Amino acid sequence: QVQLVESGGGLVQPGGSLRLSCVASGNIYNAYFMGWYRQALGKQVELVATITRNGRTNYGDSGKGRFTISMDNSKNTVFLQMNSLKPEDTAVYYCNSGRHTIPGDYWGQGTQVTVSS
Repeated sequence: QVQLVESGGGLVQPGGSLRLSCVASGNIYNAYFMGWYRQALGKQVELVATITRNGRTNYGDSGKGRFTISMDNSKNTVFLQMNSLKPEDTAVYYCNSGRHTIPGDYWGQGTQVTVSS
């Protein structure tokens, strides 16, 4: 089992920035990749970005251009730097991790990001 704990969500004005963090614990062997998905109210879950432990990244349409994913392997932590935020970025952001399937088997509890003036 892998436990994922997110932090860093909150309320931000349009054009602002936020940095999300997610720490993995437990059977880290199964946390080969880590990433972020999001779900806006009334919409499906969508990929934001993923990163593997050797640094390979993959961005969904929602994460391209303004978001940057990174990982600190020594701390089993993944970050999502979000810049130039827009109201349409408002969603619950979930940390995800796994080894064999995408999305992975493990999910965090989610952190709310609200972009509003």
